Amino acid sequence: MDSKEIMEAFDQYVVNTGSRFPVIYDHAEGATVWDKNGDKYIDMASGYGANSLGYGDEEWLHAVIEQLKKFQHTSNLYYHEIGAVVAEKLAKRSGMKKVFFSNSGGEANEAAYKIARKYGNTIADVHKNSILYMQTSFHGRTISETASTGSYPGMEAKFGPLTPGFFPVLINDVDDLRKQVAEHNPCAIIMELVQGEGGVIALDKEFVDTAVKLCRDNDILLIDDEVQAGIGRTGTFFTYEQYGFTPDIVSFAKGIGGGLPIGGVLTNEKTCNVLSAGEHGSTFGMNPAACAGANVVLDRMDDTFLQDVREKADYLRSELLAIDEVESLSGLGMMIGVNFKTRDYAQVVQELCAHGVLTITTHGRLRLLPPLTITKEEIDEALAVFHKLLD
Repeated sequence: MDSKEIMEAFDQYVVNTGSRFPVIYDHAEGATVWDKNGDKYIDMASGYGANSLGYGDEEWLHAVIEQLKKFQHTSNLYYHEIGAVVAEKLAKRSGMKKVFFSNSGGEANEAAYKIARKYGNTIADVHKNSILYMQTSFHGRTISETASTGSYPGMEAKFGPLTPGFFPVLINDVDDLRKQVAEHNPCAIIMELVQGEGGVIALDKEFVDTAVKLCRDNDILLIDDEVQAGIGRTGTFFTYEQYGFTPDIVSFAKGIGGGLPIGGVLTNEKTCNVLSAGEHGSTFGMNPAACAGANVVLDRMDDTFLQDVREKADYLRSELLAIDEVESLSGLGMMIGVNFKTRDYAQVVQELCAHGVLTITTHGRLRLLPPLTITKEEIDEALAVFHKLLD
């Protein structure tokens, strides 16, 4: 099929849940992509951060292929070694106790909600099942996650009735947080420490500290959604390390698979035994091939690697701020939001794509989520296009 036929087939046979750039992937290496026409792109989006080790990482490829040669799937009725290895590494690295594996961040957050609801309904001192979320949040696409996502308003009219019991909190507003806790007596508070779809906004330390104290004082579970911000993206293994606390539940996905679908929730002493057999599950959860890729990603996340991520993030941020049209940057580490002084961010994303740099948008700004392994040379190549279009 040529490029025109491929795009026509997508238009005819694929449900239209989102617009696509006119780029047809052919092959890729590192942070560089070539399309069917032979045109080259620097990928500063990495599949919404999922391709954390870039494209074609030899160690990752070898591990996945060797696992596929053994067996590709078991279901959750049987044991396999690579799943045990990944679970142990995640638990020890995070300081949590146990992990439930899913295929995506959406499934991970759904599991987190079920743990929180059961805890509030049957284990907490006082019966409670409300969940608070940040008004600019994004937690997934299920009905419950749509109910707890504030970055796409108007969904109730389209998909309602949404799951009841979810209530918004104004981002970084300590007074509103206290008010909502007092009014709704929640079983849990869920937050992204860096809002992804909500504008790549990092939560204030004071706000997070207040949430932590309220949760500890009132037997409320604190759920940290690190689906996009976790696994090295912000310069530490998990972002909560930079805020100085450990959550009761951590959801993760995207970057841990290196490009294969895998996610899950990490649970602490308080939450690790809430779910019982038969109360939750996932047919493809803990898929052996995905776990093999995740194992390589986890091993790569040592202090040297994370220091390199932080240094490249600092360099990229400083160079972007040197462009006169760039008004400000947001986010943490390699999770970057770009505000422009006069230019329309959506138009800039289209122009960058036409000139060989792949980026994505978020509410009101351009978003950068490059592979964590992107080289300085690839960063400079992308920056040259930014200068060409914006200087």
